[in-house]
Amino acid sequence: MIPFNTPYLTGNELTNISKVLESKHFAGDGTFTSLCSKWLEDKLKVKKVLLTQSCTAALEMCAILLNLKPGDEVIMPSFTFVSTANAFVLRGAVPVFVDIRADTKNIDENLIEGAITSKTKAIIVVHYAGIACEMDSIMAIANKFNLAVVEDAAQAILSEYKGQKLGSIGHLACLSFHETKNIQSGEGGALLINDEKFMDRAEIIREKGTNRAQFFRGQIDKYTWYDVGSSFLPSEITAAFLWAQLEKCEEIINSRKVIWDEYYNFFEKKIHSSNLPFVPIDTSHNGHIFYFLLESMEHRTDFIKKMKEIGIYTTFHYIPLHSSFGGNLFGKFPNELSVTDSISEKLVRLPLYPGLNVNDVFSGLKICLNC
Repeated sequence: MIPFNTPYLTGNELTNISKVLESKHFAGDGTFTSLCSKWLEDKLKVKKVLLTQSCTAALEMCAILLNLKPGDEVIMPSFTFVSTANAFVLRGAVPVFVDIRADTKNIDENLIEGAITSKTKAIIVVHYAGIACEMDSIMAIANKFNLAVVEDAAQAILSEYKGQKLGSIGHLACLSFHETKNIQSGEGGALLINDEKFMDRAEIIREKGTNRAQFFRGQIDKYTWYDVGSSFLPSEITAAFLWAQLEKCEEIINSRKVIWDEYYNFFEKKIHSSNLPFVPIDTSHNGHIFYFLLESMEHRTDFIKKMKEIGIYTTFHYIPLHSSFGGNLFGKFPNELSVTDSISEKLVRLPLYPGLNVNDVFSGLKICLNC
């Protein structure tokens, strides 16, 4: 059996967790939290990193930091995970779904300006499969209309756009360390802050709305309730697990990219390039997802079934948010999302993780695709 995903372990996770247990400090913001945050700040060239319990939690912090009120609008793709929208809906904001590009599967930057209204407060971009959105155009639109940009970089650690790491371009950004991601800690995430005006308040929101962090740094003699917030900190055990992964981050990503390249080379002469991942020339990806497009939903369903029968697990991706019950209840989509609808019916993802014997997958592909 070849699973779709197997969480990768470096071998140092238990050693780090043992150090936490010996320290008797299990709560967040300890030594390993500091190591992880500093590594991410330095590697991504981000001004401030706060570890969170999940990428969802980081997105919820973004919604609070942007002071969103009921009725405010945020523009985003429909082809994304529910957390991208739900974090803002929780503040009463309205997700405005726009279509994606057929090549990168990212938000179509040419459609954003047409979706802006007097209620628009932010643009939420999602770097699908670790491949960058067209950030120059998006930031120019944001500057023109005085909007915030949030990068949902859940899948994009160490991916780049024109030499800049994804997550370092927008005003705020979020990472995921869920077990399905390149770098994982079971659950976990991070809020990345590039605009200094958000730094102090983000720290308070993360600490249940208190100025507790300032107290521990000796800046105040007691801490108290100061703002809205919640318990967004991960435990030090989670951070210890994550540190073992970050120390091997580039090695893990390089091994994934080798497999990604092998997949691409296998398909390159068998199917049209428009049905394969597209990586713009001025970007670099991190080998997070390898996908390809089949002719129809029926063809995809049949392919996934046949692969499962021979012990190879593949899967599709998102049911578009605009076609869901929640999407219709909380969001709006002023224009057709025909590309999103088409891609969501045809896209299939292949197993991709360090240690995968890709030749075994090729054998199944030859049988199920008759190639």
